Amino acid sequence: MTDQQTASFAPESTRESAFLKACRREPVPHTPVWFMRQAGRSLPEYRKVREGIAMLDSCMRPELVTEITLQPVRRHHVDAAIYFSDIVVPLKAIGIDLDIKPGVGPVVAEPIRTRADLARLRDLTPEDVWYVTEAVRMLTGELGSTPLIGFAGAPFTLASYLVEGGPSRNHEHTKALMYGDPQLWADLLDRLAEITASFLKVQIEAGASAVQLFDSWVGALAPADYRRSVMPASAKVFEAVSGYGVPRIHFGVGTGELLGLMGEAGADVVGVDWRVPLDEGARRVGPGKALQGNIDPAVLFAPREAVETKAREVLDAAAGLEGHIFNLGHGVLPNTDPEALTRLVEYVHEQTAR
Repeated sequence: MTDQQTASFAPESTRESAFLKACRREPVPHTPVWFMRQAGRSLPEYRKVREGIAMLDSCMRPELVTEITLQPVRRHHVDAAIYFSDIVVPLKAIGIDLDIKPGVGPVVAEPIRTRADLARLRDLTPEDVWYVTEAVRMLTGELGSTPLIGFAGAPFTLASYLVEGGPSRNHEHTKALMYGDPQLWADLLDRLAEITASFLKVQIEAGASAVQLFDSWVGALAPADYRRSVMPASAKVFEAVSGYGVPRIHFGVGTGELLGLMGEAGADVVGVDWRVPLDEGARRVGPGKALQGNIDPAVLFAPREAVETKAREVLDAAAGLEGHIFNLGHGVLPNTDPEALTRLVEYVHEQTAR
């Protein structure tokens, strides 16, 4: 990446932030901290502003998105904000009939399982998600030197929702399509890669300083299947946004066996869940990548001393890394005490101040 590219899109005010320095594997004043799902259910102020508003509706209101995204930055003093949205927003924006049902998750009215169904996945335009552009611009004006992370769901995870019709434990319809009609599967993921790349471009061009690709369900695959049937689409997304000069983060759940391949797909930073220590994660990913993670979100329900002990283990495991961003190994759990998150940010900052 060049300085000119970075200055063209990410706000210049965020360039020297600890978060972006860590993404670039440069020396940092302290280990930066942010949490997946930090903007959301664990905060009482979030529940208050979302009261009576459906999830997808809330994602389409720029003022509300801005307020929710800023809440954890104000409360926890994290080193980056994560744009408040949902991975199915771009699918909804192109006309897929879906809804997010409380306690269930995204539910698709008519699953996509045949070649004829592909026609429903049209290109995403900036006009389809005008509210994202507006919200990101509002946020970058408010955040100042704090970077904003844009995000999208990865092609495999989006495909699994579309093919299954909703969340799935075994992904049987998804895998049946992947194994049974490899060409249709490849075409489906390629189409989703284009939609995902367009969604990330909208966020970057509006001012996001980094982007994260969430592949929440890809841990259900064996490495050979990932390399053959998923990695090309993820790589297409990362390549599509490579010219913007913003860091690209890749994260999945249960992906210990896939970490090396996920790094190969083209990210600058690889997220590691809590199942693999960061030093082992670094060995699997290989050189030239920063790592993000990876304390177990459930640890935050333990007493303060136990949380700090586990945080210290993560920091010790990360001691030799080229770049490290402290995060949970997955998202903040809904019933987490917000004070536990605030204390964890303070602890990491204090322990790693240089």
